[in-house]
Amino acid sequence: MKRLLYILLMSGMIQSCVPGARTRFEWNTLPAIPDSTGFAGSFAGVAGNALLVAGGANFPNGGTPWNGGKKTWYDKVFVLDRPDGQWKEAGQLPRPLGYGVSVSTAAGLICIGGSNADGHYSDVFRLKWAEGVLSVDTLPSLPATLANTCGAMVDSCIYVAGGLHRADDQESSHDFYKLDLRKPDAWEQLPAWPGPSRMLSVAGALGRDFYLFSGAQLQEGKRSYLKDAYRYNPTTGWHAIAPLPAATVAAPSPAWSNGETLHVFGGDDGEDADSAAVLKEKHPGFSAAVLAFDTATGAWSKAATIFTRKEIDAVKHPNNSIWSPVTTAFALWNGVLVFPGGEVRPGTRTPNVLTATYQH
Repeated sequence: MKRLLYILLMSGMIQSCVPGARTRFEWNTLPAIPDSTGFAGSFAGVAGNALLVAGGANFPNGGTPWNGGKKTWYDKVFVLDRPDGQWKEAGQLPRPLGYGVSVSTAAGLICIGGSNADGHYSDVFRLKWAEGVLSVDTLPSLPATLANTCGAMVDSCIYVAGGLHRADDQESSHDFYKLDLRKPDAWEQLPAWPGPSRMLSVAGALGRDFYLFSGAQLQEGKRSYLKDAYRYNPTTGWHAIAPLPAATVAAPSPAWSNGETLHVFGGDDGEDADSAAVLKEKHPGFSAAVLAFDTATGAWSKAATIFTRKEIDAVKHPNNSIWSPVTTAFALWNGVLVFPGGEVRPGTRTPNVLTATYQH
């Protein structure tokens, strides 16, 4: 049975549909990122028609937070130039870095903020891929250092919301910034959303509106899982919208839009948060629900389920299984939804690259 599921997944025949739902996906994989452990918090997106995955962090050599493992950040940039090709290491970031915002543009992959072992950063730079060569140029820095934030591009403007200013912050950020790429002189600080501060939210973009979904509020060092959601329009400002059915903390960001509905893939709903240190490697993984927000009706629904495959050795050898990832960027590449790497249970990364194709 397991062999059959594997064959179906590899051939793209596994479909995810829910009776009465409006969304159906075919699930597949791309070649795994060439690292035995994998990374979470990588920058990822499209530049020069190629898929880029850059930076991120892991606990190497089988380490975990509870066995004394040391979190390590990376500066490697991997490129996949075609779906049936192989990843190749194409260069380095300006420094080891992860947990920032990734925005794919026609001019390259923009990487915003992030962190490493030395702290958080305000830097903004763009990765370009042309004729087999990686290059990096800079854009205006954020007004503040920021990591664990989220962002998306609406029209020609990039919006960034929430996060943490420093690794030892006891309070999450209420920051909301905009950079107009038509005249990228400096970031503009805008009024914050009318709700709690947060980090690890999911951003969304549809029409002229920016969306902010879920996230975790950090208050006096304690994390609260949020279900509230907001829409920002540059003319009318912020508006609260219907809360999500469940928290989607650290779900792949930004949300994917089919033109009328925004989809949030998985995330940490907080159900196992208090027992994570006890469960350790027996943690079941994160939510596989695909939640859809219909912008016409203002209602949420469970639109689909992320395909997962847990092998019998999943506890000791998680990379042999397919999980629902968090703390990874979402990318749209040649019409295919791509979820590269990420964290699949607390402390555990994956090199696997999950994909989905929308069935109209």
